[in-house]
Amino acid sequence: MKFKGYSIADLLDATVEAPLPLMENLPQIRAKLETLHDVGLGYVHLGQSSTTLSGGEAQRIKLAKELSKRQTGRTFICRRAPPPGCISTTTCAKLLDVLQRLVGLGNTVVVIEHNLDVIKTADWIIDLGRMAANTVAACGLRHTRTGGALEEKLHRGGAAQSAGQGVAA
Repeated sequence: MKFKGYSIADLLDATVEAPLPLMENLPQIRAKLETLHDVGLGYVHLGQSSTTLSGGEAQRIKLAKELSKRQTGRTFICRRAPPPGCISTTTCAKLLDVLQRLVGLGNTVVVIEHNLDVIKTADWIIDLGRMAANTVAACGLRHTRTGGALEEKLHRGGAAQSAGQGVAA
């Protein structure tokens, strides 16, 4: 049996983004594939075993699953960031778009993060750790390692860098 000339094996061997044009008349399937693509997983093969995914890829699948659900605006999502430097700038931007979509739908999103490009988009920052002030701030964290780096990033256009361990944005 084939679908538009493709066998099941062909589709399972395809990446997430490859069959998108084929699914134009199957909106439920297309929506799921687009969501996976939106979180930066367009390169993953549809038949790929979940045990072969990295931790970051598995987290993004969970985010895609959350985005696919009917939104009630009452969902609490907590995402732990990958170690600094493990995701590309493009993937980071895609994840920020996805997280903003979740917030825009009324959900609460907590991200444990070290990347200042992500931290600077937070409504609230909780700075924890041995070099932190253990404070909550609306913007800027004076007298902390994170606060100093963020201040430079926001006010002086400093290069993106990672803050200390234990930063939650």
